[in-house]
Amino acid sequence: MRRGPAARSWKDSAPVFAALGDETRLRVVARLCEEGPLSITRLTEGADVSRQAVTKHLQVLASAGLVKNTREGRESLWRLEPVRLAEARRLLDLISKEWDDRLDRLKAFVEK
Repeated sequence: MRRGPAARSWKDSAPVFAALGDETRLRVVARLCEEGPLSITRLTEGADVSRQAVTKHLQVLASAGLVKNTREGRESLWRLEPVRLAEARRLLDLISKEWDDRLDRLKAFVEK
């Protein structure tokens, strides 16, 4: 079990991975990455989900710290919060490195 600052990082990132585990939310994040800030109307264009469903997905993403809602005039725009994605990426890189290290140790053991 992990302890200390790294453990907090894992725990803090769990909502991010849970939010990204849904296909619709992942598509919303991808669109925001590609197109920048978008309104709910724009996010629902060409999608098989209602505005209400997109709103609920955005609320989950916002509670995980992945997106932020800002008002511009009468329109509400949703934008990506790249810091949270970068934190998740760092954790995935750490997991990948740990697996590589373990596989290298196993390989060295087997080849002896």
